[in-house]
Amino acid sequence: MLSTVSTRRTRAAVALSVAGLALGLSACGGNSGSGSGSSGSSGGSGDKIGVSLITKDSTNPFFVAMQNGAKQEAQKAGNIDLTVASGSKDGDEAGQITAIENSIAKGDKGILITPNGPGVNASIKKARAQGLYVIALDTPPDPADTVDITFATDNFKAGELIGQWAKAQMGGKPAVIALLDLFNDKVVSVDYNRDQGFLSGMGIDTVDKKKNGDEAKTGNYDGGTYTIVCNEPTQGAEDGGRTAMENCLTKNPNINLVYTINEPAATGADAALKAAKKTGYTIVSVDGGCQGVKEVKDGVIGATSQQYPLKMAQLGVEAISKYAKDGTKPSTSPGLDFFDTGVQLVTDKPANGVTSITSDEGSKVCWGSAS
Repeated sequence: MLSTVSTRRTRAAVALSVAGLALGLSACGGNSGSGSGSSGSSGGSGDKIGVSLITKDSTNPFFVAMQNGAKQEAQKAGNIDLTVASGSKDGDEAGQITAIENSIAKGDKGILITPNGPGVNASIKKARAQGLYVIALDTPPDPADTVDITFATDNFKAGELIGQWAKAQMGGKPAVIALLDLFNDKVVSVDYNRDQGFLSGMGIDTVDKKKNGDEAKTGNYDGGTYTIVCNEPTQGAEDGGRTAMENCLTKNPNINLVYTINEPAATGADAALKAAKKTGYTIVSVDGGCQGVKEVKDGVIGATSQQYPLKMAQLGVEAISKYAKDGTKPSTSPGLDFFDTGVQLVTDKPANGVTSITSDEGSKVCWGSAS
């Protein structure tokens, strides 16, 4: 990963530009299908360009925002026949496979997908063999060339930012860490990139950056000592975050630093810690949704890395439209195997050397609606 000062400034500038667009799109609405269901008419009719957006689920605000962004861009284009589908939950590969098969059957020109795991790779390859242009959003598949291109946050960078911030907050004190990941039964790039980015930002040695949990459980971070208590799966959900945190507390009740894969998991973790009457802990996360930014302001989350899912969806719809018209293909960002849609650290406790914006600034560019 690139880590020079100039690169970070460039990414921060990109993120602010992206965020402005995200704000403009955040008012878009519409309901989304779930499972292998869809909304919208079938693709490939008349002069319409059939596009299917297949998200991980239709309940996480991140994916709801992505669906709304795609609908807004399709409406703006005027010639996009958009179908929205999803898995029944994060990790539901079978539901996504059904949606891919449906897209192939109705003659779509392209697919936008946030892959639920490696189990969908074969179906993606089948779609591409049938002539569909396939773009991953948010979660680059492994290997990256499973799809034509990915539009995503630099998830390692997102993790690194909250790790650097957490390191500064610990100030050399012993860090007793809980890692609340996405899965423990499948390997997904967004999962290991955020986890390993966080540890790297803390200054903790990682063995294999594509594998969670193989680092030393005790040792030194950049400034003090650390203990990793647990790597628990959350499925990216609030109830999963609560259960994971409860499990971690049974292993060590003295946890004072909690990394979470996303903000719903962070909300669940905080509920478990409060129920156990714990104080003096710090939670960091990734997403930057309106509710997550509010939780930064309220002190539930210390810092979060803000993503721009509406931008991902807008770029994806636009790219398939251009490809269908004249074969134009988008390019990856320099030095990366995906197109970086930007990231910004949101916190009300800025740390020296870590570029960030406040929760008030983050609330102006967040996606979705606060609940």
